[in-house]
This record gives sequence, C-alpha cells and structure tokens, in this order.
Amino acid sequence: MGVMMVGLDGTIVAVANPAIQSHLHASLAGIQWISNAYLLALAVSLIPAGKAGDRFGHKKVFLTGVAGFAASSAAIGLAGSIASSITLVIAFRALQGVFGAMLQPTALALLRRTFPPEKLNGAIGVWGAVIGASTAAGPIVGGLLVQHIGWEACFYVNVPVGAAALAMSLVVLRETPAAPGSSFDLPGIAALAGALFALIFGLIKGPDYGWGSARTLAFLLAAALLGLAFVVRESRARQPMLPLKLFRSASVSAGVVLVILLMFALFGAMFFMTFFLENVHGLSPIAAGVHLLPMTAMLIVGSPVAGTVISRIGPRLPITAGMAMAAVAMFGLSRLGATASPDDTIIWFVLLGLGLAPVMVGATNVIVGNAPAELAGVAGGLQSTAMQLGGAFGTAVLGAIMSAKIDTLLPVSWHAAHLPALTAAGYAQVKSAVSVGVAPVPAGTPARAAGVITQISHATFTAGMHNAFLAGAAVALTGAGIALITRKGTGTAEVHAGI
Repeated sequence: MGVMMVGLDGTIVAVANPAIQSHLHASLAGIQWISNAYLLALAVSLIPAGKAGDRFGHKKVFLTGVAGFAASSAAIGLAGSIASSITLVIAFRALQGVFGAMLQPTALALLRRTFPPEKLNGAIGVWGAVIGASTAAGPIVGGLLVQHIGWEACFYVNVPVGAAALAMSLVVLRETPAAPGSSFDLPGIAALAGALFALIFGLIKGPDYGWGSARTLAFLLAAALLGLAFVVRESRARQPMLPLKLFRSASVSAGVVLVILLMFALFGAMFFMTFFLENVHGLSPIAAGVHLLPMTAMLIVGSPVAGTVISRIGPRLPITAGMAMAAVAMFGLSRLGATASPDDTIIWFVLLGLGLAPVMVGATNVIVGNAPAELAGVAGGLQSTAMQLGGAFGTAVLGAIMSAKIDTLLPVSWHAAHLPALTAAGYAQVKSAVSVGVAPVPAGTPARAAGVITQISHATFTAGMHNAFLAGAAVALTGAGIALITRKGTGTAEVHAGI
C-alpha cells in the first residue's frame, strides 16, 4: 500500500495538470515544476532514505514515509484550494518526493529481510504487480476525480490510503535489525545528491535549453564531476554510504543497468503513446489510459508469474527472454503510422508488458537479493534510483531523437506543401506543437490548408516516433545481452566477500 501511493502519484498528476494550471493561473514552467520538484526530490533522497532504514530500522523509516506522504498530499490540496498558491503546491510536492523516497527502498528492504531467498521472488512479484496496477490506475482514477470532484482530490486520495497503510503496517510489519554504530557519510550524501540533481535537472531542461547549450552542458558536466567526487569519497570513507564493493558483483551491476533499461523502454513507450492516442487520434485522457491498460495489465499478471518462474530456474533466461520480447514490441510500435487505429497498439502493449514483467522482478531480485542483508536498504535505494534515472533517460534521449527527426522532415514537408514560409519564431512554435502530435492550425485557416497542416504534423510526429521506438528496441536488445551475466540472489552475500 505504501508503494501504491507512490505509483499512483507518479501518473495521476499528469491528468490533473491542466486543471491545476487553469485554477491557479500557472505558467507552463510552474506546471512543469509540479512534476519536476517531486521527481528531483525523490531521486536525490532514495539512497539516503535506504541508508536511514539500515541505520535506524526499515519499519520506522517506512512508517515515517507513509505518514509524511499522506500529510504532504493533503497539504498540496489545501495549498491549492485555500491558498491558491502554485509556489506552495510546488514546495509541498518536493516534500512529498522526500517522503516518497522513504517508501520505495524500505519496502524492498522489508521484503528482503522478511522473506527467505526461495520466497523472495514471489514477494517481489507481488510488489511489481502493485506498482503496475497503481501506475495504470493513475490516469483513469485521476481523470474521474478531476472530472467529478476537482484536481485537489488527486492528492486527497492519498490520505485514506495512507491511513490504511499506516494501520496495517503497525500491526503486520516486523522491525529489521538496526545498525546504530554506522555513519551517515554526509560528504558522500552531499556529492551523490548533487550529482543526481544536476544530472536529472539537465535531462529535464535539456529540451528547453538545447542539448548543445552552455547551460545543459554545465549541468551534465557538474553531474559528472560530482559523481567522480562521490566515487572518490566512497572509495576512501571508513563507513561509506554506498559501498563500492557492491558493484564487484557482475550481477548487481547488471541488475542496475537492466532496471535503467527497463524504465527507459517503459517510460519511453508511455510518453509517446499518450501523445499518439490523445493528440493524433483525439482520445480523452481516460480513453488513452484504457488503451494503455493491456501493457500494465500484463505487468500485473506477469510479475507474480515471473517471480515463480525465476524462483525455479533463476533470472538469466526470463530476463533475457523478457528484454527480447520488449524489443519486438518496441519494433512493432515503431511501425504504426498516423492513420493506424488506436486498437493496433493492443498486441504490442500486451507483448511489452509480458516482456517487462520478468525484467522488473528479476533485476530487482538480482540487486536486492545479491546485496548483504545489512545493506538491504541501500540496495533498495539503488534499485529505486535506477528506476528514476531510467525514466529520465528514456524521455530525454527518445525525445531528442524525436526532435532531430522533426528538424529533418518538417521544413521539407512544409515547403513541399507550399504552405506560408515560417519565421524562426514561427518554426519554433510549430515544432513545439508537432513534437507532441498537435497540428498547429491557426484560427480561420481554410479547411483544405488545415487538412494539409494536420496531415503533415501527424505524419512528421509518427516518423519521429518511429525512430524513437527503433532506438528503444535497440536498447532492449542490449539489455537482453546484459541479462546473460545475471545470477539469482542467494541472500547470503557479505560485503567483505568481494561480491
């Protein structure tokens, strides 16, 4: 129930954003920061939150996260309905991200410390199914709440869920052994938080600043330098926050890369498909969410099944097969044209969901199961951080591929159709619209010209989507190769054993 709140909140806000913008008269940048503040706070807090669980006990940190997430959710709604302040909404969203970071790694650590190795995959399978279900439910639940109650209800809904999770956790969860003598390694935390902030902020703002701009390159360079400082610090610290010995295990390192590639494919698919369904085909957000259900439904069904299979035969074959299936699905999605029916996505979404389920369960087990028990929280934070990085990389890289294709195709198509020449500013506006599948038809445009603009816009968007999905397929195939070096988590690894 704790990770359900985080999963639900990750997608429910996208549906609420238009209503928030209208109600609070927010700028586009303000609306973007409602999502970005949460994402940044979540990403930089995950590994420290996992370390806090190892230090004080995961149940304590988990309960704090549940209570704080519910309270900050209520504060977001009140900041909008009473204070009507976009600034307060953004501030409380950042706070919500910090509390959300307490839930994901500690949930995995609690599973790791509660279930024996032979049953851990089944537990992770249920965990993956809940994430899939809550992620899928977000757009649909959000659409219904916004339509019938108001956007604030998208945040208030976390209060009863959080209360139920808190009550159940107090009764059901057992505390894990704490390590009161361990250090928090504050310089390491600062370096890691700074590196993750600079990297994700650079990826978020790259499309606006330009990927070759000085500001984007400065953020990416800062991320690299701070990342290097973190590695140097952790290699010398007496009690490092993230022991680098973890990465001596080829399985742990491969698992981290696989989680990044998993979320790269998943977020990339959902990012472009939402625009394809809503803007090219005119579906409502709720209808678009329904069309995404085959993928998430297969994640829900496939995750527990994958857990059982991986328990019997190990993660290598299921993850390899899953990544191969995801590659085929991404290739199939790349073949969709502007005139394709929304129903043509179903078979590929089913295949993508079935492929990603064993990757989610298997890669998570490889990371958490191969880490020492006393570092279960750090391993959970590492897995969750990899998920956030994968999503950020997916939208940034595939978005850049989309942008490059539009720059190649749009001016030629526009000129060939004998449409009025565009100024630099006019082209930027047209490109911005086409990048999300919108046809930039000015008011009063004759029907024939409007039809031509629409046809060019949708054809250009789907051509860019074609290239993006081909890149996603290549990434998934790469993941299939990496999966060949994974091994099942034994639950018996020790830091000093040179894992």
